[in-house]
Amino acid sequence: MAQTRLHFTAGKIEADRIFAALDAAFEDEGLPLAVLEVDEDSDIHEVSLYADGDVDAIEARIRDILAGLALSKPVERETLPDIDWVARSLEGLRPVRAGRFFVHGSHDRAKRHSGDLAIEIEAGLAFGTGHHGTTAGCLEMLDQVVRREHPRNALDLGTGSAVLAIALAKLAHIPVLATDIDPVAVCVAAANARLNHVKALVETVTAPGFHHPIFARRAPFDLIVANILARPLMRLAPQMAKHIRLGGSLVLSGILERQRDAVISAYVGQSFRHVRTLHREGWVTIHLKR
Repeated sequence: MAQTRLHFTAGKIEADRIFAALDAAFEDEGLPLAVLEVDEDSDIHEVSLYADGDVDAIEARIRDILAGLALSKPVERETLPDIDWVARSLEGLRPVRAGRFFVHGSHDRAKRHSGDLAIEIEAGLAFGTGHHGTTAGCLEMLDQVVRREHPRNALDLGTGSAVLAIALAKLAHIPVLATDIDPVAVCVAAANARLNHVKALVETVTAPGFHHPIFARRAPFDLIVANILARPLMRLAPQMAKHIRLGGSLVLSGILERQRDAVISAYVGQSFRHVRTLHREGWVTIHLKR
């Protein structure tokens, strides 16, 4: 479905007020909003709302919001072409090499080498194409950990597009549980597992935290990888300890370099020891053992 961009200009102070009001008013609809500085010297900022459905009604609401702020702005429209912007953006991404892994889109299949552990990813609406430093760091760390430890049962917590789950299945040929709180991500993860011919090994489940019964059935794990964010990882430390086998490994990422020590401390308090930290692009990937 084609989208319509409703936009107008204002000074920075006005633009910030309008953005906050629009964000609150359209929060439930999830319509994208943006503020762009057009001319710094003249203090011109452009506020945009990307609408579909009943554009007339949405524009009327915008005008009411502006009136409530005692502002009068001419609202202009731009009809955007019906393009799969996610697919278009992926076409511009170069393939990624991390350890033995080669992560690529369908447009780069010809660049695979015979020795590569190739992972083809179409990210769809899920996070994770392998291009972010955290994902690439996890792939490199997993390559080393799996070769040394030969895990038999693994968990990819917060799987996103399932890059890491697919990597584990291809590298170790073991069952991998791939979970995410977002059902859209889980659908994308399942599709990517099928695309990479590891659907028999990768089980995808929508599950927040460790509360889903699937964890009780599949635990304890020899290896857990979680590329999330530092604060959720710290909160999950007791549950990680509960669901991993004695001697098992954690590979954690989504952690800024300045957050590294706090994350390690949270896990040392749960009887983990720090093995190694890998640094990439201002982010760290941490290997811990129970």
